[in-house]
Amino acid sequence: MAATMKESTAKRRTTFSDIICNRTIAKNMYWVFISILCTTSRCWGDDGHEMEEFLKREHSLTKPYQAIGSSSSSHWELMGDAMVTTEQVRLTPDAQSKQGAVWSRIPCHLKDWEIQVHFKIHGQGKKNLNGDGLAVWYTKERMQKGPVFGNADFFTGLGVFVDTYPNEEKHLEAQKRRYTPRTQRIFPYVLAMVGNGSLSYDHERDGRPTELGGCSGMVRNLKHDTFLFIRYVRRRLTVMIDIDGQHEWRDCLDVPGVRLPEGYYFGASAVTGDLSDNHDLVSLKLYQLTVLRNKQELEEEEEEILIPSVDNLELLKIDDSEEGMSAVAIFFTVLFSLLGCILLVVIALILYSHWNENSRKRFY
Repeated sequence: MAATMKESTAKRRTTFSDIICNRTIAKNMYWVFISILCTTSRCWGDDGHEMEEFLKREHSLTKPYQAIGSSSSSHWELMGDAMVTTEQVRLTPDAQSKQGAVWSRIPCHLKDWEIQVHFKIHGQGKKNLNGDGLAVWYTKERMQKGPVFGNADFFTGLGVFVDTYPNEEKHLEAQKRRYTPRTQRIFPYVLAMVGNGSLSYDHERDGRPTELGGCSGMVRNLKHDTFLFIRYVRRRLTVMIDIDGQHEWRDCLDVPGVRLPEGYYFGASAVTGDLSDNHDLVSLKLYQLTVLRNKQELEEEEEEILIPSVDNLELLKIDDSEEGMSAVAIFFTVLFSLLGCILLVVIALILYSHWNENSRKRFY
C-alpha cells in the first residue's frame, strides 16, 4: 500500500514537472513568434496576391532622430527651414513664406514597396486661412527648392500632396465664378501626380490637370494621429488615409498601370506663403513587399522602366474645363452641328441650281 502511494506521488510530481516544462516551452515559443511577427508580417493586396512586408530601416525615419542633417553618416538630410525636435521633424513652422524638406540620402532599389507616413498639420489660422500643405516624394531629383510644396517643379517621379489651401476656388471667387457641382473639391485635399520631367504642377488650379486621383481629408488641428499610406506593387499605385482616429484605412485613390523606375529617392517637404501652418513629420516607415508572381507576370515586368509614366493616362483624366459640359449639352452640340451641316448642303444645292440655270440661259 505504501509502495503504491509512493508511486502515485512520484507520478504527480512528474506530471507537475511536465506541466511547468510545457508552459515554459509554450511561453518561449510565444515570444519567438511575436519577435518574428514584429520583423515580418503577411498581408494581402487589393488584387488578392499574398505579400510579405519587411521594414527597411535605412529608408525609414523614426524616433529618435539621431544626427539628421548634422552628420554625413545619417541616412536623411534636412533642407531649408526644416528642423528636428524630440517629437517630430518640423518641415515648416507656423510662419509666412517658409519651406523645408527632409530627403533620404540612399536611393531605393525596391520593385514593390509601401510607405506609412505619420504627420501633423496644425496652426493658429482658421479654416481657409491656412496653408499651403505638405508632400511625400519618390523622385529622381532630391534637395531642390521650388514652388511645389517646397520642391522643384517639372519633377521626375511620384508626388503625393496634402493640399490645405484651395487656390483655384479663390481664383474663381475673384472672377465671380463658381465650380460646377461635378468638379468641386473639398479642402484639405489629398492627390497624387506622376511627373516625367516635362509636366508642370498647376499651382493655380491645385494640380487638377495632372491629378491621377484624390480625396478630401480633414487633417488640420486634430487631437488624434493622422496617417498617409502609399503602396506601389505590381505597377499599381494605392493611396489611403487614416485621419478619423479609428485606426482604419480609408481609400483615397487606386490607379493601375503606374510605371516608376527603381533607384529614386524618398522625401517629404512643405511650404507656407501668405498663410501658414506647422507641418510636422512624425515618422516615415518604408516596407519592402515580397509578392509572388506567375511566369506571365514576370515576363511582362522584365522590361526596365526608365521614365515614369501611367498607362492610358488620357482615360484617367476628367474633362475639367471650368464650366464643364453635361451629357445633354454634348447631345445638343452634336445635333446643332449636324443641322448646320445639312443647312449648308441645302444652300449649296440651291446656289448650284441657280448657277446651272443661268449658264443655260447664256446659250439662248
